[in-house]
Amino acid sequence: MATAATTPQDSASSTPDAIVVRFAGDSGDGMQLTGGQFTLSTALAGNDLATFPDFPAEIRAPQGTLFGVSAFQINFGSRQINTAGDAPDVLVAMNPAALKVNLAALKPGGLIIADTGAFTKRNLDKAHYEANPLEDDSLAKYDVLAFDISEKTIEAVKPFGLGNKDALRSKNMWTLGLALWMFGRSRQPIHDWLKAKFKSKPDIADANIAALDAGHAFGETAELSGPMRQMEMPPVQSEPGLYRTITGAEAVSLGLVAGAQLAELPMFFGGYPITPASAILHHLARLKEYGVTTFQAEDEIAAICAAIGASYAGQLGVTSSSGPGIALKTEAIGLGIMTELPLVIVNSQRGGPSTGLPTKTEQSDLYQAVYGRNGDAPMPVIAARSPSDAFEVAIEACRIATEYMTPVMLLTDGYIANAAEPWKVPNPADFEPFPAQFLTEPRGEQLLPYKRNEKGARPWIKPGTPGMMHRIGGIEKHEETGNIDYSPDNHQRMTDLRKAKIENIAVPDQEVALGDTSGTLAVVGWGSTYGPIHQAVRRSIAKGCSVSHIHVRHIWPMPKNLGELLKGFDHVLVPEMNTGQFKTVLRDQFLVDAQPLTKTSGQPFQIAELEAEIAKYFDGIEGNEGGEVAVNDQQLPNLEAGHDDGSYPDAPYHGDDATPSGKATDSEAVNQ
Repeated sequence: MATAATTPQDSASSTPDAIVVRFAGDSGDGMQLTGGQFTLSTALAGNDLATFPDFPAEIRAPQGTLFGVSAFQINFGSRQINTAGDAPDVLVAMNPAALKVNLAALKPGGLIIADTGAFTKRNLDKAHYEANPLEDDSLAKYDVLAFDISEKTIEAVKPFGLGNKDALRSKNMWTLGLALWMFGRSRQPIHDWLKAKFKSKPDIADANIAALDAGHAFGETAELSGPMRQMEMPPVQSEPGLYRTITGAEAVSLGLVAGAQLAELPMFFGGYPITPASAILHHLARLKEYGVTTFQAEDEIAAICAAIGASYAGQLGVTSSSGPGIALKTEAIGLGIMTELPLVIVNSQRGGPSTGLPTKTEQSDLYQAVYGRNGDAPMPVIAARSPSDAFEVAIEACRIATEYMTPVMLLTDGYIANAAEPWKVPNPADFEPFPAQFLTEPRGEQLLPYKRNEKGARPWIKPGTPGMMHRIGGIEKHEETGNIDYSPDNHQRMTDLRKAKIENIAVPDQEVALGDTSGTLAVVGWGSTYGPIHQAVRRSIAKGCSVSHIHVRHIWPMPKNLGELLKGFDHVLVPEMNTGQFKTVLRDQFLVDAQPLTKTSGQPFQIAELEAEIAKYFDGIEGNEGGEVAVNDQQLPNLEAGHDDGSYPDAPYHGDDATPSGKATDSEAVNQ
């Protein structure tokens, strides 16, 4: 979405309708937690919002280094918000490294809040600063508010007998208190959360509450002039109902449970820890009362095979992973397709290939989802466009899996999984049940476990049902009896039947998300590109451009009307965070001259990037369309910012998807 046209230093009479704030600090400074709690308070204030957590892959990089910076960005306002914002209006920098890595993103005239207590000679050296930027003229184009947050935190928690090291663990709460004051947020929800989190250690809760209140009081009583003032952000106009903030991982988890309930089935989830998919396992493990069984397997293959076994036994089998784990699951996915059992596979995409970028986002698993199996092994693929949308998409995946007896892949990505937005909790009665049907007696004189219904689905038979013994496995089956059959004509028929079943899945017709059904340009997206595309198209329409936004949920099979819809436009532009995978699928299926706009920097598209590319279709310059978005240092640190190349011996853990030998942070610290 658009960032605010005005910034916090503007007069009170020109309060913007949206503000972007980025909290940045060391991995141990608790920026994700600070951002999460600020998000909670913002949601309770009635603002619309979108967040973008951005953190390193290392569990705990060396303190104060550039590659150890963790950031959390939130865009909130009194109007509809679709993205986490292009550029921050406010940057909270807890140390020199955080300032250096994130400064390029701050809009000119933006506000920097810095902790002078962390700008020591040692920390400046680690951030490769030759001089203290708070003391020279290098920050002249910004408003700077610098004071010793570290010292003020130590002073606030002194009555609780904490040493300096333990006291400094609460400086994120002091900073949060100041942010709550700046934007007129209530502290009570944070008080309640701290008391609940540290119920068994009330002294720790009281210390952090004291730090929070001290930060709030500082803003209230310091009588600061210039850039710091309190700003009231009116609530957004919204439909009446029950709202909560939700991340993509939470929405997927709740949607899977809802889907299993609508199918009237218990759910079995088999998973293995991997970034960023692990959160789904964590959330589902807390939902046992809804008939959910969670199983953390010893590896990815065991996880999916256990889920297939559960589906064979009559439950809804579910598994999840990210790209590297999906690669390991591939043979078992083929088994699910061959046995024709319902199975939901969630792929929370991240940067690749191989281990790639564990904590960065990408959409580069589309080929893997649509084509990535041995043999002709078609499988439905659907994609969520936002954190809240993941709830309905998960239900849809469950419906397709059970109605058509097939594995289904649900695509999210690191951005959707970790980001949060408000979600209007739906009425369960609004969802049509799709109860699973089991075959309990033969239809005729002979049991035919592969005889299909009108949807092309074979019957679902629970093992142990009297008189219903049947054969199942990965070797080719006779088209009706399920007996092993290698004959050429049978394999041809079975291949055609499996293909036809998937191609004939009933999916809704494709609608235009914004704009007309024909015109000069269609911007076609899928997955998490929805927000920036939608806002860029909205801005372009306001300028008089004939442009529309089409966003595809059903990747395979695609809506039947999509081809004709695309042919109503002179040009088709496909922005995606890969090298042009969906563009290739569209060209293959509909013979349209779709042009790619690609980005593989590990960061989401910015609205301004897309708006500039759309404008090229209306500038009259031939061949000036499509291409690749240049790496943007506002989002991704440049080479000078550095990274953990493994040469730092004091880094306790370097890598992904395993558990370090010791604790990453103090269990009593709020910022863990």
